[in-house]
Amino acid sequence: MTDTLTTSGAAAASGLAAASDSAATSAPAGLRARLTALGASGRPRWVFWAGLVVAVLLVFAVAPAVLSDFRLSQLARYYCFALVATGIGLAWGRGGMLTLGQGVYFGIGAYAMAMHLKMADAQGRGGPDALPDFMQIAGMRELPAYWAPFASPGFALAVILLVPALFAFGFGYLVFNRKVKGAYFAILSQALAAAAAIFLVSRADLGGSNGLNRFTGFFGFALNDPANRLMLYFITGGVLVAVVLLVRQLMFSRFGELLVAVRDQEERVRFLGYDPALVKSFAYAVAAFAAGLGGALFVPVVGIISPSAIGIAPSIAFLIGVAIGGRATLLGPVLGAVGVAWAQVTFAEAYPSQWTYLQGVLFIVVVGFLPGGLASLFALRRRRASTDTEETR
Repeated sequence: MTDTLTTSGAAAASGLAAASDSAATSAPAGLRARLTALGASGRPRWVFWAGLVVAVLLVFAVAPAVLSDFRLSQLARYYCFALVATGIGLAWGRGGMLTLGQGVYFGIGAYAMAMHLKMADAQGRGGPDALPDFMQIAGMRELPAYWAPFASPGFALAVILLVPALFAFGFGYLVFNRKVKGAYFAILSQALAAAAAIFLVSRADLGGSNGLNRFTGFFGFALNDPANRLMLYFITGGVLVAVVLLVRQLMFSRFGELLVAVRDQEERVRFLGYDPALVKSFAYAVAAFAAGLGGALFVPVVGIISPSAIGIAPSIAFLIGVAIGGRATLLGPVLGAVGVAWAQVTFAEAYPSQWTYLQGVLFIVVVGFLPGGLASLFALRRRRASTDTEETR
């Protein structure tokens, strides 16, 4: 599948590459050097890497040094939301797919991790045949058959890494192959999230409406140890940085150019012999992969997962962070998700009854006056500076 996408992207981007090479060849030497130094975003390549270095220092050095253990755990939770937002930025910002059901893939990763942690806790407490504590409280006498494989860490990790992406690719291809897009796709994805939440509430063997909680260990490490909590924070931050780099590679590769072409001129891309459904499904699968990772890390960081965390409301909340940060940029979704989550906690502590209204006003203001999100402020500033420079000339 990747080879097919790469070949299609190469063909779609050949005209652009030829035009760029021609412009660089005919330009003066100084201008050619400048064109070479610029990335696909139109900014010097060193800007991104300098920003990445600053972000890594803030995440791995400054934050652990200045924040308490409680605030550091909160920040790790925000990183989990940022993982979901990064994938949405690729699918929605570059691919034009309004994904209102990312809570489903977040939930798959979260419940897979929670089931493994509950099995590990039960076996550590009562041996290989012990039941998880919530099953004992509910009066269950036998472990459901589908729970048994989750005692293996390898199986749980395989589910977390593969199942969200494969499920999203299959669902996406069925939908996109029938040329469903826009609001219709958004409604279908939202219905999927609602159905998943209703299904989980009805399953007593998955904790029902209470979900799964009270985890004591994480792959052999005690979760109540501050050193292990710090390690979990570093793992979450490292995974976020890795996913951002993965999404950047896809955005500024030939696949990213093909994805934009499908978004803007889907029928023309189909006329040229490519399969837009395959391209869109792959981007949607990458978004689901990021959401699954976010859900898997959310469980040990927060200590609970329930149907209320994967339904319609959480899926919309993921989207709000992306819209406020800037869906068409790379770091906008990350900053938007972290900022909205931080604002929710901060304002909810001070104004518990008014926070929902404040969130709604913020969303309306950004969408109404800054459709590109807060990240578009920097683009407007660069454009204004460029205009002023040309006028002075």
